[in-house]
Amino acid sequence: MSQICEVCGKHPVAGRSISHSHRVSNRTFRPNVQKVTIRDNKGHVRKARVCTSCLKAGKVTKA
Repeated sequence: MSQICEVCGKHPVAGRSISHSHRVSNRTFRPNVQKVTIRDNKGHVRKARVCTSCLKAGKVTKA
C-alpha cells in the first residue's frame, strides 16, 4: 500500500517491456510517490504520500 497516491489514487500497474528484438518480459509501472507535509481540507498539517503529478498540478498545498 505504500506506492498509492492519497490524492488521486494512482497505484502500480502491470505491463510489459519489449526489447528491440521483440523479447517480452513483465514489469510494473510505479507512480512517482513522494512523502510530503501537506495542509488538508480542515487546516491540519500532516504527512501524506502524493504523486508528483498531483504536486505539480497544485491539488495539494504544502505546509
